[in-house]
This record gives sequence, C-alpha cells and structure tokens, in this order.
Amino acid sequence: MAKYSYEQRLEVVMGVIRQGMSFKEAADIIGACKGDAQKWVRLYKIHGIEGLLMKSGSYDGQFKVSVVEYMHANGLSAREAAAKFGILSHSTILVWERIFYEQGREALLEENKRGRKSKAVEGDEHPNPKTPKLNPKIEEDLIAENQRLKMENAYLKKLQALVHQRIQQNNQKR
Repeated sequence: MAKYSYEQRLEVVMGVIRQGMSFKEAADIIGACKGDAQKWVRLYKIHGIEGLLMKSGSYDGQFKVSVVEYMHANGLSAREAAAKFGILSHSTILVWERIFYEQGREALLEENKRGRKSKAVEGDEHPNPKTPKLNPKIEEDLIAENQRLKMENAYLKKLQALVHQRIQQNNQKR
C-alpha cells in the first residue's frame, strides 16, 4: 500500500498549483516532505491526474538505457527524467546511471538478476563467478600497488625485527 493516498497527493498538488502554497506548506498538510510534494507536482504537470496514480514497476534493459541516454542528451536531472518517464523514484535512475557509466550499457541490458544468489554447483571453483571487470590499466595499477605495499610491509617487518634484536643485545650487555 502507498504511504500517501491518491487523495492526499492530489490535495498537496492542488495546494501548490491552485492555492499558491509553497511545496513545504502543502506537504506539511499531510506530513509529507517537500521533495515528495515537488515530485507529485512535477508528475501532475507532465502526466495529469494519471501521474499521481503511477505505481512502481520493473523496467526492461532497453528502457533503462534509453532513459539514461535521453537524460544526458537533453541535460535533464534525474528528478526531471523520472517525471518525464513516469518513474516514481529518481534514485532508481541514479542507480541506472551509475551502472551505465561503471559497467557499460550491456550491464543495463542484461536480464534483471534479483533475489538470492544461487549456490555454487558441485565442481565449481568459484561460488560467485560474477566479479566486476576492471579496466586493464586500472587492474595493472592495482596489482603494482599491491606488490609495492607488500614489499614495504616486508621491509618494515624486517626493520622492526632488527630494531628489536638490537634492543635485546643492548639489554644483555648491561
């Protein structure tokens, strides 16, 4: 069930549009936040009353890619894109955008993989074969840094052992 009923959302929208209330004032009537009021007014202006009746849903990969590409091609914010495409939460688009730029459009086109991850099949070496693929240059840099840090760690351990040995020798001479 929705947190706010259709009637409550409509009351907030009409308070802003017809009565000239601020988003905060209108939202306070039903105990909502200013951001919700802004979202509802934006949905109402673009989609009319149907915008207030929209439900969340699942979206196919091609839709996700087209939303992200449209948003950037037209300089829209995530909130504006959410209102334009009838997506209830702008944070959904922000997640799609992050995936798009970190993993590429193919990651958005893949089938939704929701729910609990499957257990490894007997004989599988890796229980979770889906490890993120890094840019080869970044991977090389990380490996080099890891090796450098290991050498530094080994050097410091050896230095600490030598210092400890010298302290023990000085204590024995006394």
